[in-house]
Amino acid sequence: MGQRMLAVAAVCAAVALPAQAADLAQMQALMEQLAARVEVLEKRNAELETALTTERLSEREPEIATRLKALEARTQAMDAPVKRMEALDGIKVEGSITGVAQSAGAGATASGQRETRANYRGDVEVTLPGGEWGDVTGTAFAHVRFGQGSGVGLRPTYTSTPNSVGFEVGGVGDPDSSFAVLAQGWYQLDTPLPRGRSTQAATQRARVTVGKIDMFGFFDGNAIADDETTRFQNNAFVHNPLLDSGGGIGADAYGFAPGAILQYIDERDKSAAWTYSLGVFGAGQGANFSGSMGKPLAIAQIETTRRIGFLPGTYRLYAWTNGQAAGYLGQAQRQQGVGLSIDQQVSDELTVFTRWGRLTKGQPRFDTALTAGAELSGNVWGRGGDAIGVAWGRLRTAKAFGADSAAVDADGDGQPDWSYGASGAETLAELYYRWSLGNGLQLTPSVQWIRRPGGDGAASAIRVLGVRAQWAF
Repeated sequence: MGQRMLAVAAVCAAVALPAQAADLAQMQALMEQLAARVEVLEKRNAELETALTTERLSEREPEIATRLKALEARTQAMDAPVKRMEALDGIKVEGSITGVAQSAGAGATASGQRETRANYRGDVEVTLPGGEWGDVTGTAFAHVRFGQGSGVGLRPTYTSTPNSVGFEVGGVGDPDSSFAVLAQGWYQLDTPLPRGRSTQAATQRARVTVGKIDMFGFFDGNAIADDETTRFQNNAFVHNPLLDSGGGIGADAYGFAPGAILQYIDERDKSAAWTYSLGVFGAGQGANFSGSMGKPLAIAQIETTRRIGFLPGTYRLYAWTNGQAAGYLGQAQRQQGVGLSIDQQVSDELTVFTRWGRLTKGQPRFDTALTAGAELSGNVWGRGGDAIGVAWGRLRTAKAFGADSAAVDADGDGQPDWSYGASGAETLAELYYRWSLGNGLQLTPSVQWIRRPGGDGAASAIRVLGVRAQWAF
């Protein structure tokens, strides 16, 4: 039995040895083929690495290298615009070009002749991200203004101008020249309250603004009576007449001044938001950086938004004091006053406004101002971009000016500057139709009427006809 088992084992071994030998030979052949393929791959990899060390394309390079370089070039070409877009993220640019032509009869002008005058003005405003420090966000703002022409020159009125669009750089001695000025340049910091919340999500904020500022961008605003390039042009309807036409702000020749504004904004109740503002601005020679910053203009305002029947309105109450305001005698003086500015939408198409101001200290030509008006949307007659605006105002003569107006010599030339006894009030009105042409173009014909100009009861009424064109972007 044992011998048989040994014999069988011997036979199996004899048969298996040739089979194992064949398998080893086949495996060796496969290993040789694999080594050859690895060598080819290493050679191609070396060629590819060499090709990718340069950006140049060559017909002797591997096809995959050429494709990789083409793909990389396309990616880089697409990446450049993306980076430019990222760099421009948060930048906002707005601007407009506005032209005005007005005509007034001989009895209305200071020259005693009929005048027809044209002028233009351009404004470009840029808002830039000003950086972030934790939850504090900064914003930078610049406003450049240029233009030519000051409009028609009326005889003495309390209304400073029927054309608030007029702008040209003074003192150059060449009316053919057009210069631009940096009208505004300020920096603003927003801090959410309570701290730690993002500025976007915060319903309470503290805001600080410092720089060269248009005060009316923060105080005495109004939804339908604060932009002479699109709505009322008479200066008495653009801002509070006591501050602007009456010279109460004491700003530079173009209406701007260096200053600082502190605001607290409370929007916890979206239907009744509150904003508390306090501003201090250079006045007199301090407004154009040529003199002391002492005796500045200080103004405080409480502003709230309200809804009446779901229709929005804004109510502003403010008070100011200025140690370098312009009195009617020509010298700087302290003036103090209070004011109110209201706009309220009363229907889907109709918005009304009113302003009131009262000077409590100082020697102005008029000491009380009341203006009111409305704008009706063109939706009523199927022209949603159009609107009709109408306004009325009353500027009451100050008693001291009325008593002195027949003999005041403010410029020191030995002759009275006024040869009448001012009394009563100057009243004025303006009517316009704003016609939208599309693509940012507007055309606005208007008519203005001023009765008892400068408080002179013997003076004939003044009428000014005009048309305004604007392109905004």
